[in-house]
Formats: sequence, C-alpha cells, structure tokens
Amino acid sequence: MSDALPPLRQVDVFPVEHDGRRYIALRDAAGYTAAVLMLPVGLLELVSLLDGEHSVADIQAALMRRHGELVERERIEGLVRSLDEQGFMDSPAFAARRDAVDRAFLESPTRPASHAGGAYAADPEALRTAVDGFFAPPEGPGPIAGPGTGQPVRGLVAPHIDFHRGGPAYAWAYRELAERGDADVFVVFGTCHAGMADPFALTRKPFDTPLGPAAVDRDFVDALAGRARQDCFASELAHRNEHSIELQAVFLRYLYAGRRDVTVVPVLTSFVHEALHLGRAPEDDARVPRFLDALADTVAACGRRVTFIAGADLAHVGPRFGDPEPVSDAERSRIEREDRAMLAAVEAGDARAFFESALRDGDRRRVCGLSPIYSLLRATGGAAGSLRRYGQWPDPAGVVSFASVVF
Repeated sequence: MSDALPPLRQVDVFPVEHDGRRYIALRDAAGYTAAVLMLPVGLLELVSLLDGEHSVADIQAALMRRHGELVERERIEGLVRSLDEQGFMDSPAFAARRDAVDRAFLESPTRPASHAGGAYAADPEALRTAVDGFFAPPEGPGPIAGPGTGQPVRGLVAPHIDFHRGGPAYAWAYRELAERGDADVFVVFGTCHAGMADPFALTRKPFDTPLGPAAVDRDFVDALAGRARQDCFASELAHRNEHSIELQAVFLRYLYAGRRDVTVVPVLTSFVHEALHLGRAPEDDARVPRFLDALADTVAACGRRVTFIAGADLAHVGPRFGDPEPVSDAERSRIEREDRAMLAAVEAGDARAFFESALRDGDRRRVCGLSPIYSLLRATGGAAGSLRRYGQWPDPAGVVSFASVVF
C-alpha cells in the first residue's frame, strides 16, 4: 500500500518498570541508535501495527474495532515521527543513518571501543583498578602469580557480560592464561547478538581499547580467509557494535600491554541458532566445516603459538528476554542445573554433545554463546576443559548466566 507507514525495525522489545509504572522498552542491538525508548504499555498494540502494511487509517480502524475508541491521527503520526527520529523505523531516514554509520566504520583504520564508558570504564587507570579488583577473593581467584607449571592453556571460555556484572568470572579464566599461556596469537570467537547472514565474519581492523589497540594478525586473517573458500568479510559490519570480542580484547590488553607483543584474530560467529531453527546439525551448512577446517590448517601452517578464546554468555531468561514471568529462586536453580549439564559437554571437549544439549530443550534458556563455544570446541580438537567459575547475574527483568572454562 502506497500510504502504509514504514515498519518498525527488528529491535529488542522488553518490559521495564520505572517509578512504579510499566513500560515497554525499545533497544537497537545493532547499535545504529544508542537511544533506549520507554513507551507506556498502552501503546504496545499501536506499535505492533507498525508492520509496513498498515496506514494511519488502517491503524485507527483496527483500534476502533478492538476498543471502540478513535485514536487521533496526530497521535499516531507523532509516535511514528518520534520513533523515526530515534532510528527505530525502517524508513528512508534510517537508511541514510545506517549508510553513514556503516561508511564511517568501513573507512576507519581501527574498530572503535564501542562499549567503553558503558560495559567497562573508559578511563585507563579506572579500568586497570577495576580489573585488578576482579582478581580479589572471595569472588575472584586471587592475584596473578608468576609463570605456572603444567601444560600451556590451549583455550578458554570467558563471559562477555558487562565487567561490573561479571568481572570476577573473567578473572577466573584469564588468571590461568596469564600464568600458563604462551600464545603469540589469540583467535577470539564472539557471539553476533544481532545475527548475520554469514556463519563467520573476520575483520582486519585493530580493536581500540582504553589500554591501547589490540593488534590484529593480518597475515593470519588473510591466510584464513584465503583457505576458507567463502567471503569472510561479507558480514564485517557486524563487528562495529558487537561487544563479545571487544571485552576479550580489553582483557588481553590488560594482561599483555607493555609485557609482550601479541595479536588477535577476531571471528564473529552466528550459525548454531540458525541450525536449531532449521532442525539440522551446524555443519550441514558447508560453510561451517570449510571455515573451521581452514582455521585448523592456518594454525598448523602459521608457525606460531595459538590460543582460542570464546567470548560467550549462557542463559538469558525472564521478561526482558520474552518470558511472561519473573525468574523465581526455583527457576534460577533449574537454570543452573541445566547450564551445568551443558557445561559437562564443554568440559569433555565434545562439540556434538554440546549442540545436542541445546537441541534437546530447544534452546529454552536462550544460550547466546552457542556458536563461539561450538567453534572453540572444534578448534581445540576435543581437548578437555575444566570449569573454573559459574555465575548468574539476577536482574528484576531477567537472569543472565555465564561461566569460565579453561582448556
């Protein structure tokens, strides 16, 4: 219809309470707008009709049929205008905004520290002080000691939750890396929360952090892209606002800046949830084994010591994530039991069993780290891991769980 209003973009919609009143919040996981809009719950029906098929008159008629009350045209148009100004409508104005943001990222020589000042401190000294505190008992594992004995760390699963919510859990993973890590190159698998068309996305851009840039191993990236027999940069734009790799880059700079030169290979991942949705195994998509096999060949050929890191959280349960009810204590206990059962497959280094654990319950807990953990398990070739820390961040609107596993 030529007079249909533009549709609302695919954004996060979740309930919130403020000053005793209920709202629906809109947030853009893709980061084209930093605004979080809170709308009165009474507007939910109206917003649900912003689907690209309804005109103002259609919306008025639909709401009249349901409630016997005429909603003024000016009110509908004003809401749409406000949403569009903030970047929430899939409109020509948003297309121009998106193109400008994307162009700025592609032209930038570095990947900016998108979440500094939010997920972690932007001031270098404040950041170092905060991370120092993550190691302090009883929540943390204790300070980093000198070089440890035993086999070098081959890989680790670390959270990607905001530092102020899960900082000590990072320390439980990275302390052992600091003491028993010998890698020159860190292949960092991250979750693409916004989803992407490709199972993997590389970038050559160094990651800016308040502690200096995390250098990317461009030779390794180019060799991997050449072996993978697919366009590994088609979804590079997904790196722009994604935090799952950024937080690992910050921690690596904390460990090694001024001490040792290391490089990273940033790999965003998005394929296990797609496999679950389609009812197939992850590697039924030929791009997945091609990339992971190419990664193994690149590691073997590069002549350097490589460690794998998965930046991965676990469950996301509660109204904020689409569930109808707040999470009870009994539900939190159930989440932990099911998380730990899944983590047993991770400790065993068994990628197939890990996927099957998500398949059995239909990913009811919305484990956002499925793709990076699966990739790490394949990359480490079945190496055994050890769970060092399990945690949950309870919030009135939902619970996020996370873990630290060292291989």
